[in-house]
This record gives sequence, structure tokens and C-alpha cells, in this order.
Amino acid sequence: MLESIKQYIKDSYNELMTKVSWPTWEDLRASAAVVLIAAVIIAFVIGVMDGVSNLLFQEVIYKITG
Repeated sequence: MLESIKQYIKDSYNELMTKVSWPTWEDLRASAAVVLIAAVIIAFVIGVMDGVSNLLFQEVIYKITG
């Protein structure tokens, strides 16, 4: 049992070091920039939706219900 766990760890390490293609730092920076821009856009859209719904509740629904 313990020997099979050791073999699994060795095989996993070997595969990670020899068969996996890791991205370069430039690729990581570019991907991080895309994620950051997408997060800002999504936050802006959610903020606009929140503002519109808040305005809707203040101006319409609260006046209807008193």
C-alpha cells in the first residue's frame, strides 16, 4: 500500500515536470490582464443593474405601496 502511494507520487511528479506544458510568464501576465479587465466590466454591469433596480424601487414600487 505505502509503496503504491510512493510510486503514484513519483509518477505524478514526473508527469508534471516532463509532459505538462507550463505557460510562460508573458502568457500568465496576458491572461491575468484579461481576467482583470473582465472583472472590471462585470463589476460595472452589476453596478449599473443595481443602480437601475434601486431607482426603480425608489421611484415606482415605493410610491405605489405608500
